[in-house]
Amino acid sequence: MPISIAKSALTDVEEILRLQYVAYQSEAHIHNNFAIQPLTQTLEEIVAEYHKCTFLKAVQSSAIIGSVRAHVQGNTAYIGKLMVHPEHQGKGLGRRLLAAIEAEFPHKRYELFTTCKSDRNIHIYKTSGYTRFREETGGVGIAFVYMEKKGL
Repeated sequence: MPISIAKSALTDVEEILRLQYVAYQSEAHIHNNFAIQPLTQTLEEIVAEYHKCTFLKAVQSSAIIGSVRAHVQGNTAYIGKLMVHPEHQGKGLGRRLLAAIEAEFPHKRYELFTTCKSDRNIHIYKTSGYTRFREETGGVGIAFVYMEKKGL
């Protein structure tokens, strides 16, 4: 079945939130912490975020199987919550979503972050042209790596 990537509608956010709860289980397991923000975000919070960000969705057979969001501040597009349903991981969809959100903001600097233990994510970002520029520990004791990519 073909997979299409398109902008999300407000009516998609509930399904994206359900996907988020499934997709971020692996991060919770890595850190043995199920109170991470992607797993505690509420519908009201994601709706508010929707109004501030561009959301993209990956759809197969009318089901949302991937998503990413970003917002621009100054010359930087801040990319967040790149996720793919576990059944569809390892097939290049995350890279496709990353390229698609970058295309929404051409000629910008791109910034994103992941946890320091997320080797798979870090590998995807590095091979997509991102470099580390900062590490810090968040309020829940999880270390994050911040990565950037200069726009064209």
